[in-house]
Amino acid sequence: MHSTDDVRLDNPVYAALTGPHSRFAQIRGQALRYPADVAPFFALPSEPSAKDWVDATHLVPPGTYAAVLRTGVETPDHWKAVREFEVLQMVEDHVSGIDDPEAISLGPADVPEMLELVRKSDPGPFLKRTIELGSYVGIRRGGVLIAMAGERIHFDGWREVSAVCTAPTHRGQGLASRLVSAISCGIQRRSERAFLHVLTTNTNAIRLYEQLGFCIRTSRTIRVMTPG
Repeated sequence: MHSTDDVRLDNPVYAALTGPHSRFAQIRGQALRYPADVAPFFALPSEPSAKDWVDATHLVPPGTYAAVLRTGVETPDHWKAVREFEVLQMVEDHVSGIDDPEAISLGPADVPEMLELVRKSDPGPFLKRTIELGSYVGIRRGGVLIAMAGERIHFDGWREVSAVCTAPTHRGQGLASRLVSAISCGIQRRSERAFLHVLTTNTNAIRLYEQLGFCIRTSRTIRVMTPG
């Protein structure tokens, strides 16, 4: 099922944790979450029951936080949102993925540098074990990692492009475009399609993704939540 109407795109974390990423899933009833050092998300069924929210409190203990990537789900009284981010979900429409000769594969040994690049450029959450979720590529200059991109949420037929970032000193050189194209090439080589999430306020990135051949599917809210 490759249509942009694929309902799994409405609840991608749940689709991933009940599918190809099930090896990461922490489970209580029908509530699921990634380990806190892998990705910041938890997930519930598309129409969560009161019990599902109670089960989630065992995965997100009081005093800790996790994010839910959903829209239109009513939050029960015993949960509160501490931050919200409005994002656009964009999907591959006519993306022409192209391998980049300067893009190198990144692995666990590169994580300290990747975390430092994320700290400088703030593309969104990238944690110590996020690299385990998919392929990551980067560009080095003078031995220093200056740009990267990779894959995060994955379910059958789809992979999310994530952690797209460039060091402030090297922006404006088209590095992000090249790396997104390289990651998309790898996704297409597996006969899958790419999707991504971008802050509604990041107009430059939205324009870039549209130029690369992504189209806006929907808007949604990422809520960082805690029980209590």
